[in-house]
Amino acid sequence: MIESYGATDVGLRRKLNEDSLTLDNDLGLFIVADGMGGHNAGEIASRLAVETVFNFVQRSGAEEEITWPFGVDPKLSLNANRLLTAVMLANKRVWKEADQRQDYTGMGTTIVAALADQEVISVVSAGDSRAYRLRNDSFQQITVDDSWVQAAVDEGVLLPEEADSHPMKNIITKAIGAKENIDISVEEYPLEDQDLLLLCSDGLHGMVPEPRLSEIVKSSVGSLERLVRQLIDAANQNGGKDNVTALALRYLR
Repeated sequence: MIESYGATDVGLRRKLNEDSLTLDNDLGLFIVADGMGGHNAGEIASRLAVETVFNFVQRSGAEEEITWPFGVDPKLSLNANRLLTAVMLANKRVWKEADQRQDYTGMGTTIVAALADQEVISVVSAGDSRAYRLRNDSFQQITVDDSWVQAAVDEGVLLPEEADSHPMKNIITKAIGAKENIDISVEEYPLEDQDLLLLCSDGLHGMVPEPRLSEIVKSSVGSLERLVRQLIDAANQNGGKDNVTALALRYLR
């Protein structure tokens, strides 16, 4: 069984919330998206991405015959293929909207999405929205940011401890809708009893250092709603410079 709770907050500096999220325990689907673009285009991009992923995952679970527009990878599980296809369709949809409307030019969105069954959870991300996992007493990031600073760390140009304070930390290198085609991958993780996953936008992890995130998540007992509210409050207490979205889910065997 999976229990979950998610919430989004405009923060203290922005007038518009461009984050979107959805969660469906029955489908086992959980999504956080952080839009970008002028005027309200970021809000449109994140909403379109979340809707498209949700719709394909729902259809592919309910219909026996369905088109797989990007093919099927036999090395991946059915759920991983469903999620990967859904995110690639979202990219096409956001890109097409941006290409057809001048006021949407340049819009895009980050995304982190997870699809769970009884034993495994599949995770896809693009941009700097993240997934973390708490297992036993170990809290760790399980997605890799598509960002300039992460690339610099990978190349040995930047030390990991320098990344959070670097002036280019907000520059992402991959986003849904930025290009017609996107190169993304899906990771699959076995689920263990009491695993807790946190999906969030950079409005959370950019405002709350990872040691503090870990402390809040590890100290949470019972209510996921209370945990999510504590995380959002922590981001706003530290400045709330961006929209803040947090989605927590717990697996119970």
